[in-house]
Amino acid sequence: MSTTGKVIRCRAAIVWKPGGSFSIEEVEVAPPKAKEVRVKMVATALCGTEMKMLKTKNLQHQYYPIIMGHEGAGIVESVGEGVSTVKAGDKVIALFLPQCGECTSCLNSAGNFCIKFKQRETHLMSDGTSRFTCKGKPVYHFANTSTFSEYTVMNEISVTKIDAAAPLEKVFLVSCGFSTGYGGAINTAKVTPGSTCAVFGLGGVGLSVIMGCKAAGAARIIAVDINKDKFEKAKEVGATECINPQDYEKPIQEVLFDLTGDGVDFSFEVIGNPETVAAALASCHESHGVCVIIGLVTGVQLNISGHLFFSGRTLKGSVYGGWKGRDGASKLVSDYMAKKINLDALITHTLNFDKINEAVELMKTGKWQCPLCPVTLSMMLTN
Repeated sequence: MSTTGKVIRCRAAIVWKPGGSFSIEEVEVAPPKAKEVRVKMVATALCGTEMKMLKTKNLQHQYYPIIMGHEGAGIVESVGEGVSTVKAGDKVIALFLPQCGECTSCLNSAGNFCIKFKQRETHLMSDGTSRFTCKGKPVYHFANTSTFSEYTVMNEISVTKIDAAAPLEKVFLVSCGFSTGYGGAINTAKVTPGSTCAVFGLGGVGLSVIMGCKAAGAARIIAVDINKDKFEKAKEVGATECINPQDYEKPIQEVLFDLTGDGVDFSFEVIGNPETVAAALASCHESHGVCVIIGLVTGVQLNISGHLFFSGRTLKGSVYGGWKGRDGASKLVSDYMAKKINLDALITHTLNFDKINEAVELMKTGKWQCPLCPVTLSMMLTN
């Protein structure tokens, strides 16, 4: 029986208040309006962004209840009026970073921060309303996507059609984690052949940075983390050596200078810790070192000595690895299908959707890179 134009009842993971845990609830998902698509989610991941939101009890906004999730892939169930780039039955990647194709960022070859990204700040759709209700109450959207629901509604510019043969339980990683890390090395830092790189933080995104550095031809890739259990996987995807800051009495930037002689050519902060950002920048070569912030650093001030920039170091930000949302996701899925990139190594465990709170606890242990929750919904742990 067709569900087009009808309200769909399904399960979603709702957070009812700041600092709360996920609650699996039955929700009503309204049909898509103009320029919107309704998608049946197949795979999604728990990312560091959600982990930070769950830990924060005093958020600046009060957008609750809310359905989180911003990394996922699914199949289009129906489309609203005026949608022309996807149709029912298409496999799609959900994009927290949309690509409208019309704003100054989208039209600039060097930009990718689409102005429509700011719509996420309202946690509602373009018309100022929600497509979700639960127990008679409207439920807020998250990051233009809300992938922690069996069905979700997104703007057309927040999805991109992919190869019909692509395995969604693998390629959904290009929705955020893999693209962010891999592109941070390839696009933002522009790692050069023969260079030396340092990667701070070895979650799923950090491992993707390592893969990007390796693909760019880096000769030496130093992985940095306080969890030695992550070292084996880091070396598997391309790290040449791994170090734990807790094994040394001196600051990690001094350790890296000792190891390299003059500092690293490229460093990547993939944790979102202001102190680590300062250390990563200080680890760079004085004259030409480039440090890229990939971890989510918001709501804090960076305390960095201006002296670090005097001789030529560069500090850069990066969102979605510098890829334009729709174009980048499509390209990376095509590269996966052509066996140019390997996403399989980033998926360590799979959980059912109703185990999402178990995924949160496992994420906290640092034992998983990302948790994936399959078919009804997949959950992959990335941090």
